[in-house]
Amino acid sequence: MDMLHKVVDFCIQHQTILGYSTVSLLTAASEYLFSSVVFKCPCNSWNMVYGSSFLFAPAFVLLLLGCMVNAKIWRLLTGKCSPEKQCISCGTCARYCQLLVPMAAKTLVAPLTWIVVALLGANFYECAASGSRRIQRFFCKDNVTDFSCRKNLSRIPCDEELSAKLSSEWLSLQAQSQVIGWFLIAIIMTVALISTCASRCCSPVSYLQFMFWKSYTEKEDELFEMKTKEHATKLAERNTNCFFEATDPAPFHTPSNEDWQKISLVYTFNSDEQYYSRIHKYVDTNRVNSTKLREDESHQFSISG
Repeated sequence: MDMLHKVVDFCIQHQTILGYSTVSLLTAASEYLFSSVVFKCPCNSWNMVYGSSFLFAPAFVLLLLGCMVNAKIWRLLTGKCSPEKQCISCGTCARYCQLLVPMAAKTLVAPLTWIVVALLGANFYECAASGSRRIQRFFCKDNVTDFSCRKNLSRIPCDEELSAKLSSEWLSLQAQSQVIGWFLIAIIMTVALISTCASRCCSPVSYLQFMFWKSYTEKEDELFEMKTKEHATKLAERNTNCFFEATDPAPFHTPSNEDWQKISLVYTFNSDEQYYSRIHKYVDTNRVNSTKLREDESHQFSISG
């Protein structure tokens, strides 16, 4: 039982890394399935188009799918182009971009995994490169029968006997693909490390406060979603009961449109005001305003008395 608790705690603490790992493994498995079952290089003038389509089109689809299922992106963009909204200032636009960049980076995990695994497997690149005019000119520049060389080069992915005869070209195409794949992995890891270091160095809070902020936002999102469902259920029950029973509705407080807008705005941490979210700022600000209002009312009442 203790072992199970340790496993659960480990999964909770590293849920982001485990989530990315799961997405990467599923993407790699899908690429292997496509390359071994679906992919069949035509070995003609369509090699370039066919191989490039399998290399880049699924990655583009995964990118669009990642954007569609990313709730944070939709939370950030919903209602921002409404005619009722005023023009967005440059500062607000910069904050939006600052938040959109890490969100977009997270959606790139699956597409980049597809491209990297496909390059290391070399099937898609081999097919595309064998139909590339630039590659054909490079390999056939010293060949007298230039047309025959180009035709044979495009048939390499499908003809094992021809592959054995032209093994140097065949191995070169696979080597190119795998070298590009490893270079891409190195570039991705370098950019990720530099971005993480830059964001942490420019952070307005210390490491321990950052961990507290992260824990707070996760717990707030969890409780907010739970409370939203609970509140919506009670309101729906009240309205349906009044409709079917023909009774007057009981008073029921629901946040106003203005309140919803206040907690939906983009929030960036300000060291002068130690709020950890828009809800935190909204609650404390409203409490201060309510206290001042009550003090003013009591002061006026004492003067009039």
